[in-house]
Amino acid sequence: MTRKTSSNMVRNISILSGNSHPSLALSICNYLSISPSERILCKFSSGESRCEIQDSVRGKDVYIIQSFGVGEDPNYKVNDYLMEVCIMIAACKGGSARRVTAVLPLFPYSRQPDLAFSKAGAPLRGDKGLVVDGEGKAGSGKAGAYTFESVPVTPHPNIARTAGLGSKGLDMTDVVGRVTNSNNNTGGVGYRGGTPSGIQTPPLQLITYGTGNNNNNTFPPPSPGQFTTHDYENPSLMLSLHPPKPNYKQWMAQSGSLVADLLTCSGADRILTCDLHEQTYQGFFDIPVDNLHARPFLCKYISQHILPTTNSVTIISPDAGGAKRATAIADVLNLPFALIHKERRHPKFIPGKNSAKATMMLVGEVKGRTCLLIDDLVDTGNTITRAAKLLKREGAERVVAVVTHGVFSGDALERIESSALDKVVVTNTIDQTAHLRRCGKVEVLDVSGVFGEAVRRVHFGESLAGLFEGGGML
Repeated sequence: MTRKTSSNMVRNISILSGNSHPSLALSICNYLSISPSERILCKFSSGESRCEIQDSVRGKDVYIIQSFGVGEDPNYKVNDYLMEVCIMIAACKGGSARRVTAVLPLFPYSRQPDLAFSKAGAPLRGDKGLVVDGEGKAGSGKAGAYTFESVPVTPHPNIARTAGLGSKGLDMTDVVGRVTNSNNNTGGVGYRGGTPSGIQTPPLQLITYGTGNNNNNTFPPPSPGQFTTHDYENPSLMLSLHPPKPNYKQWMAQSGSLVADLLTCSGADRILTCDLHEQTYQGFFDIPVDNLHARPFLCKYISQHILPTTNSVTIISPDAGGAKRATAIADVLNLPFALIHKERRHPKFIPGKNSAKATMMLVGEVKGRTCLLIDDLVDTGNTITRAAKLLKREGAERVVAVVTHGVFSGDALERIESSALDKVVVTNTIDQTAHLRRCGKVEVLDVSGVFGEAVRRVHFGESLAGLFEGGGML
């Protein structure tokens, strides 16, 4: 499908493609009746990315198309694609581009949670933690203040940084002088291998503490909940003072907001993506984010290829998190809806072992019906294959998975090939060329027209809501 465009658009727009999905970029250019801009994008022998924009982008509206999946080249991973798009954005801004839009059909790191630490999950906050007052002095202030040496994600009024190496009133000479550098039998072990000055990063080994009297130089034993950041560098100590709990996760890196900051600092003026795993991800950006929905496109496929063959179709959500997405399609097509509830239980926690057991139960009637599993992304394929097994056991006649992004990492394709799934329908937001050769159950839908029309509307300042209102893309 091609579209005639004005000569003004041809002069002022530039389409650049990364190495992840060049065929999608070419299809978008064919839709817009333009040619992709020339660039050199490769790797040095050291592994560093090299980017050179060979066409002038001065005063142009630049669109950089880069997806994030498992491509055919084993030398390129998701992190390589992320670095590529950041370098390309910076190169275009350096080339005086009027505006740079990053077109990322599958947004990277959008599945990882970006939540603040919970009371049971990490030492950011606690009711019995080391408390500080407004001047940063330990031992005073209100209970429940932050005990981690950083500012919380959303700082509270009148809550300062906690006591640490840079805190007011902390005597570093006294602290360093109290560190022992050798083993002794009277109190415990200090930081082994230290220099005569006592300043060295402590090794990751068990550190014991003395009685705290004046006859030795050891630290007094800390009470639970009162630690410094150096204590958290010793996992053995923290494990002994904080027994593991079910679902315990000591550190949680905020990768979602980090990727948003990387793209923004690189110079991106706008983000164009499709079916974010978490809608709230858009809040990490200070620039406009257009999240396209594949729902109209998937509804079109279902109404044209599945509904004509059978009258008994049920929309299924493989988990509770995707219920809203599945019910939206069920409402549009006026089809019944069912839900698969997955619950993880921890009957007994064993350190070092994952004792969680997931149980799945079906809520709804599927006997003798064609079931359509609706999800936004399939990665390892474990969720949809287990759901298909459950549906077939409950009497489903046919099970088809309709998914937006088909990552298919690891042995996902082999798992799907041997599963109870009859077909897996995905879009080409990720390059599926290699996946089609490995699995005969995969069917691919082309969404280049959706992105091409979105690029045209953004370029001319038109509303993107028209893509989905009144069946604009149906």
